[in-house]
Amino acid sequence: MTFQHPSERSRTGRGLFERSAEAASNLTSSPAFYAACLLLVAAFVTVHVIGLSQEWKILVGDIMTALNLLLLALLKNAERRAEHAVQRKLDAIAVALLRQLDGKDPQQARKALEQAIGMEEEV
Repeated sequence: MTFQHPSERSRTGRGLFERSAEAASNLTSSPAFYAACLLLVAAFVTVHVIGLSQEWKILVGDIMTALNLLLLALLKNAERRAEHAVQRKLDAIAVALLRQLDGKDPQQARKALEQAIGMEEEV
């Protein structure tokens, strides 16, 4: 079973996953989310400094771990979406250059551009 990246699944529009990932990305880049993270870190430090019970330490640590995993997944999703978008733009530029060169005879430039278009298949 092979898995496709969400941006490659639906070419007709953005699905629920894409929209929710974009909304989550916007939320996590907001000042309010940054403030919430600072409060969570302050709670972590406070729990340890004042010596609350082990249950409180575990609770705050588990919340931080869960948030860390969610942010990591979100970061990877945003990275893949950006990478996919850049690759599509580069391919479009290369195709446009190839079409422009069709009327002329620089075979070497055409070969180089054709190789650049297929480069993502090799990587």
